[in-house]
Amino acid sequence: MRRLSLCLALVLASIVPLSAENWPNWRGPASTGVSSEASLPARWSDTENIAWKATLRGLGISSPIVWGDRVFVTSQIGSGVARSGPRLVQGEDAAAAGERALGGTATGAIARGTDTTIFLVSAFDKGSGRMLWEYELPAEGTLPEVHEKHNLATPSPVTDGQRLYAWFGTGQVVALDMSGKLVWKRNLSEYGAFNINWGHGSSPVLHKDMLILLCYHNSPASYILAVDVATGTNKWKADSTGSLSYSTPFVMEAPGGAELIVNHGEGVSGHSLTNGEKLWYINETNRFPIPVATQQDGIILLSRGYRSGPYMAIRPGGKGDVASSHVVWKVPTGAPYISSIIQYDGLIYMIGDVGVATVVDAKTGTRVWQERVGGVYSASPIAGDGKVYFFSENGETIVLSAGRAPDVLARNKLDARVLGSPAISGGRMFIRSDSTLYAIGK
Repeated sequence: MRRLSLCLALVLASIVPLSAENWPNWRGPASTGVSSEASLPARWSDTENIAWKATLRGLGISSPIVWGDRVFVTSQIGSGVARSGPRLVQGEDAAAAGERALGGTATGAIARGTDTTIFLVSAFDKGSGRMLWEYELPAEGTLPEVHEKHNLATPSPVTDGQRLYAWFGTGQVVALDMSGKLVWKRNLSEYGAFNINWGHGSSPVLHKDMLILLCYHNSPASYILAVDVATGTNKWKADSTGSLSYSTPFVMEAPGGAELIVNHGEGVSGHSLTNGEKLWYINETNRFPIPVATQQDGIILLSRGYRSGPYMAIRPGGKGDVASSHVVWKVPTGAPYISSIIQYDGLIYMIGDVGVATVVDAKTGTRVWQERVGGVYSASPIAGDGKVYFFSENGETIVLSAGRAPDVLARNKLDARVLGSPAISGGRMFIRSDSTLYAIGK
């Protein structure tokens, strides 16, 4: 009987699938970039450990997301209007260092599109990479200019498992059901043109029954909007003046309840999720705030972006505060321009624009180690299974063993250019390049 029970247990173990974590938005299940899954891949190449590859019809730097057995990606067909702008590589040949405009041309080129622009939401089978459906949304109105390293398909989609929400740099928003049928759509240009230098970059955020959209653009169209997920109708709109942001808001619990944390040009602020009211703020000017916040044990951790700017830990909560007293610690320089920091097991990991990896203690901000690993970086790191992953623009991924000593486990090269942050689900990593979606792992 004991042998029969053991055999039955082994059979059941062999047929029950391992639980796969959903990755419903660009920073993962807790919006921190960290996966709780085990057995994540450490090594791959163009010919090794590739489960499948799927061709993408359009370009974009939005991250793939995963829900259940499906992977979703947004893209843009048509070049739109791009112009040269700030580069990560300074004082040398950017193209030779691996920094190129979206689509592969050298930085410094200016593309002025005359073709029709269409936005795509594409769904792929997570197991095989087979295209399941694709929704097309024609661009409306005059197309805003963007930086040459991204386009109007920069915001990453988000899903609650019932609907998929995609937002594009014209202000157009669509909600689709999980089979790709339209539920509702809006164009936020009803509040004014999407007018922000270098193009809109913020991704939508879900909180309970609200889809939250940060539109900190040039005046007068600067606001945070919360809409009903089922209908797209407004729940609240909080106007702002003078603030610019390319960042994505971050929802976290504070002593007085959940707050929306916004990284913007005038500083960092916490907002009510009931009406968008600004509860507290820290004054600190930053020209191009791009990175998104994360947290550890109720403390906000974030970098401000732009040219080796500051990174810090902030205590949320309070009301009407100019919250310098909320700063737990602050390092005045050394943070990445574009990619966000990640907190994993009490350490903060970050990768500088041109390949300097830095690890600091999350509670104190004290540097633990710093090493030059090389490369040019726009994608934000992700972590899980004792590993931290840095994705360079030339397709190389640096895999670190997480911990207080520098230990590079692997340097994995794909013949691809990677600007968007990858996703993790079911033991696989999903990496989006200019033309291909890769599933890495068995």
